[in-house]
Amino acid sequence: MTSEEVFKKFVPEASVAYCVKLYERLGFEFKIKKARQTKLGDYRFNPKTNRHTITINNDLNPFAFLVTYLHEVAHLIAFKQYGRRIQPHGKEWKNSFKEISEPMLTANIFHVSVLAALKRYFKNPKASSCSDPTLYQILKQFDEPSEKIFLRDLLIGEAFLFNKKQFVKLETKRTRSVCQEIGTKKKYMISDIAEVKRLSTD
Repeated sequence: MTSEEVFKKFVPEASVAYCVKLYERLGFEFKIKKARQTKLGDYRFNPKTNRHTITINNDLNPFAFLVTYLHEVAHLIAFKQYGRRIQPHGKEWKNSFKEISEPMLTANIFHVSVLAALKRYFKNPKASSCSDPTLYQILKQFDEPSEKIFLRDLLIGEAFLFNKKQFVKLETKRTRSVCQEIGTKKKYMISDIAEVKRLSTD
């Protein structure tokens, strides 16, 4: 399968050529991964082989996939330009991310609601789209239907499944909730925009 065929499966059609151009110009290894709970994608450099690798989760909708792809490519560009001593999500990465994303911020690529959220987000990009609740929730609207819901939508006292463990929601803070793992009774702070599966009370 060619790189063009791969991108056609995962990103908006109007962005395919640009994604391929970045891939061919920068020369990195590109891998599609099964869904990971802790990250949407990542960038790694192996000093022993001098190889750059970018991975993206295979369950992302086209808009989320493109944003994540550009996010990781920006890491590679910042690394090549400034070296490894920079902060992972410092000003060098932010500038690289803004620069390579600018050509994609058009209505023929992103839905108008996503485009508006992205323009706000790029005023000061966070470590990931998940770190920006507004952008994250708008991107999630374009996912395939799922049994999962946001933790914030559960009532206090409801049980749920998260990362293959069962919890009960105890208390809501500003952006997180205090939750107790049912098996160990340990308490954790979990983001209110974490995707969870409500457990039946039957």
